[in-house]
Amino acid sequence: MRREPFDLTLPAGNGLRRGRTTGACATAAVKAALLLLLRGDRPMEVTISLPDRRFYLSVPVLGVARLGDGTARADVVKDAGDDPDNTHGAIIFARVRPNYTGAVRFLAGAGVGTVTEPGLRAPIGEPAINPVPRQMMQWAVEEALDGAPNPGFDLTIGCDDGEAITTKTFNPRLGVVGGISIIGTTGIVEPMSLAAYMASIEVYIRDALGGGAASAAYTPGKIGTAYARQVLKLPPKRIVQIANFVGFALDCTEQVLALENKRLSTLWVLGHPGKLAKVLDGVWDLHSNKSGMAMGAVARVAAQCGFSTLDVARIEAANTVEAVMDLIKNDPRASALWREVEDRTARLMEARLSRVERVEVRLFGLRGSPLGQSL
Repeated sequence: MRREPFDLTLPAGNGLRRGRTTGACATAAVKAALLLLLRGDRPMEVTISLPDRRFYLSVPVLGVARLGDGTARADVVKDAGDDPDNTHGAIIFARVRPNYTGAVRFLAGAGVGTVTEPGLRAPIGEPAINPVPRQMMQWAVEEALDGAPNPGFDLTIGCDDGEAITTKTFNPRLGVVGGISIIGTTGIVEPMSLAAYMASIEVYIRDALGGGAASAAYTPGKIGTAYARQVLKLPPKRIVQIANFVGFALDCTEQVLALENKRLSTLWVLGHPGKLAKVLDGVWDLHSNKSGMAMGAVARVAAQCGFSTLDVARIEAANTVEAVMDLIKNDPRASALWREVEDRTARLMEARLSRVERVEVRLFGLRGSPLGQSL
């Protein structure tokens, strides 16, 4: 299927400007460096394929140069749009050289971290480059070769001042050492965590609760959306992505129902425990700049669910909640633990909602698999 251009000049649904992920920037840098190596071109802009397989994205290139030893370097400036991204304005670079192994290898350059602990989406010892950006870079190699034999390439991805930037993120706590992570699941930064986005959430909530709705579902992101549609059979207008603003969304819900003198039978809140379990610590703005991580909250619940002192300590010391999932996945008490986290989180939310009969929380892993209750 022929790809279509993704137009970043069109605003997001909340009226804000979209941007490019670090993964998209790294991919563009790889492609620009390859075009110099393979064709002698010095592009000021390259196109890269996005993960949805429908769109491509045009990305400006800051510069591209030969370094010797068959190596080329290209630089791309990270533009996060209107999102308050710590890497906005950073220079993401790629150094590319043939390795004559027939394989694409990923290396961490200056300012990109290395994974040192389990629970992340790259193996220990590997550069902190997530699977989707790796796939995008593989496509960039294929596109630059344009059918020619692949000799194999070493792709060294870096970020100017990445070590300083990463101190503003959770990377040091996650076991990513030496710089930022190259992330992104769509290639596009959707602008979130802004006052204007909060205003748009209220509009979506008003729409979701209108027309005599019996139930609605709120999700911090895309995790849980498939459940809302396929299992709960909710129409799209009853599903609201509330980003990190759980408390704000609940308060909006109460205000809208009060203004219309209505009640809601069931509010579903669906998402990853790395976000939603923070509510157990009394946190209602889930942004990483406003809150800590959720392993301590999960550990407290585990202690009360009969897990041993050693297991509780291991849960609390895990570097991510995803690592906690791996840690207890074979434990017969795991499902009961996640159900208890769901129930306690729901009860805290219910305490803020006098006009909602029942809150139901459901937790999912990164791939969308249910952790606690399946219905």
